[in-house]
Amino acid sequence: MTSPGLSAVAVSASRLLRLLAARGETLAVAESLTGGLVAAEITAAPGASVVFRGSVTAYATDLKRDVLGVDGTLLEERGAVDAEVARQMAVGVRKALGADWGIATTGVAGPDAQDGKPVGTVFVAVAGPGLDHMRGYADGGAEEKAEGRVAALRLNGDRSEIRMESVRSVLTLLLKQLSGEPAGNGRAQDTEQNGGN
Repeated sequence: MTSPGLSAVAVSASRLLRLLAARGETLAVAESLTGGLVAAEITAAPGASVVFRGSVTAYATDLKRDVLGVDGTLLEERGAVDAEVARQMAVGVRKALGADWGIATTGVAGPDAQDGKPVGTVFVAVAGPGLDHMRGYADGGAEEKAEGRVAALRLNGDRSEIRMESVRSVLTLLLKQLSGEPAGNGRAQDTEQNGGN
């Protein structure tokens, strides 16, 4: 029997695949805390081979840098659990696997805190067509072009629930982007959710 949380994720994955197929676009996934769960949900849905290019499970920090192209200084200064790291992961997997869209997950599923971030701190990101924007620095410095959108989450629940809610959240972020729903202004958005919902 399928749990309600898993069922909602499966529905999101199927809907996502249909939207991408209708648009003639492809998808790649970069995962950290979800450890392959996003790719598993996508490939469990019929028709995945039409749009899904592949995935990179970059659980280790050095793989985020060496395979996905996340800035090494950023990783040293902020650690792997960071909004900008998530954004760069999504951009990097999109480029590395030659996809129209890239999505990414990074965070702390537990049982222990990581990089000074508490359990349940999660960042999910999407990069794709039309998501370039100009970002200014807080100190008034020059703007730089940045790709992608990031959502910052504070999830409750056990390790399994946090990981599954992270999967649902990253699929939902891309679904909103594809369907034209407001996805924010490119900055991390704070939400608090119960894992497993």
